[in-house]
Amino acid sequence: MEKFELEATANTPYIQFNSQSGEMIIQGRAISEPEEDFWAPVLKWFYAYATAPSDSTRMVFNLEYFNNSASKQFLFFLHKLNELFEEGNDVSVVWKYANDDPEMKESGFDFSCVVNVPFEFVGVEFEEAVGV
Repeated sequence: MEKFELEATANTPYIQFNSQSGEMIIQGRAISEPEEDFWAPVLKWFYAYATAPSDSTRMVFNLEYFNNSASKQFLFFLHKLNELFEEGNDVSVVWKYANDDPEMKESGFDFSCVVNVPFEFVGVEFEEAVGV
């Protein structure tokens, strides 16, 4: 399975999914609307990966901002990760947030409450949080 990578735009995050290492990164701003179909190929790749995952799967969210539409997409990822976790796979989520952004940290905690997947919360300086 090939790596999957999309460059960030003003409204869409940087995506880098690696089937060999099992590391998935979603970074930046996620404010695309559903009709833009940004997430369709991302989810298609991820669901295919989930049929034969790596020994360890780690999803890293490093977000500056996201809207409700993106939030729904994140839930698709988290529920699929939860299925893998409950099947006995090694799965984890890293939720990075800027130290001065308590709302982003809280959003990560909210997501962590809807799945059994272990979450790690990492506060970073703003430049690191947005990939500067």
